[in-house]
Amino acid sequence: MSDKKPFDPALFRPEAISAETRAINEAIVKAISDMEEWWDVGAQKMRDTRARGEGPFPLAPKSDAARTIEIPGKSGHKIPLRIIAPENPKGVYLHIHGGGWVLGAADQQDPMLERIAKNAGLAVVSVEYRLAPENPYPAGPDDCETAAVWLVENAQKEFGTDKLTIGGESAGGHLSAVTLLRMRDRHGYTGFKGANLVFGAFDMTMTPSQKHFGNERLILRTVDIEQFGDAFLPEGLDRRHPDISPLYANLNDMPPALFTIGTRDALLDDSLFMHGRWIAAGNQGELAVYPGGAHGFIAFPGEIARSANERIDAFLARVTA
Repeated sequence: MSDKKPFDPALFRPEAISAETRAINEAIVKAISDMEEWWDVGAQKMRDTRARGEGPFPLAPKSDAARTIEIPGKSGHKIPLRIIAPENPKGVYLHIHGGGWVLGAADQQDPMLERIAKNAGLAVVSVEYRLAPENPYPAGPDDCETAAVWLVENAQKEFGTDKLTIGGESAGGHLSAVTLLRMRDRHGYTGFKGANLVFGAFDMTMTPSQKHFGNERLILRTVDIEQFGDAFLPEGLDRRHPDISPLYANLNDMPPALFTIGTRDALLDDSLFMHGRWIAAGNQGELAVYPGGAHGFIAFPGEIARSANERIDAFLARVTA
């Protein structure tokens, strides 16, 4: 990211995008141009394909340090929590994975979670929340809320610390914001030390950048956002309800937050707008804008991914110091 202020127009101009980032984006589009649509082949088939590492991108290796426990969910089901923790962690990071509320899994980004555990000194707890369309709203948010409540009650006993942080990518950023609001409004808990909100979706009515992104297959297109939203949200819901679109919530008493976003992400406006509302509500908030970054860019090689991940690790370490 440039050292300039996040709202410097120079960050958003085409000439700000490095040759390396342009090449990465071109490779992404080429790799997934012929990929099947999950809504045509079925969500479970797409999940199984990804879990076998048969998609366009290699499957992340599983961590030997990871373990899984289960906690009871609201509906009598079990919620798996994947844990990667250093010795004597100084805090806990409640991680919520992305995937449009439809895809993804708690064990599909172990290298990232290992990095955070090592560099920030945190016990990372990733939630295996129920996925749509089989389990639409509010199933996923309910599971994330349950995991947060469990951590408030058990983190000290399990990890020797009650310093909690939260965060996730894409749908995980959305669910992190929803969880923070639920913890404040339903449980009177505002003790999270920080929120790591990475290219999150915060307005389920579609922001201008979502609507106008178009059909370039740079990970996330307008049609993908529409399909994911329709799978996650049953018909008849008010999509501007704060529990669905946290952009429209009262954002008082939220923790310090880091919003990470690339300028070639269809969810660009979500972070720009949410950061503004976060600050206007009296909270601390940082906006990190990366020229040319596509949706999911932190998972690809390159300078902007390295820079963004270093800033994320430093943020989580700082808020739990």
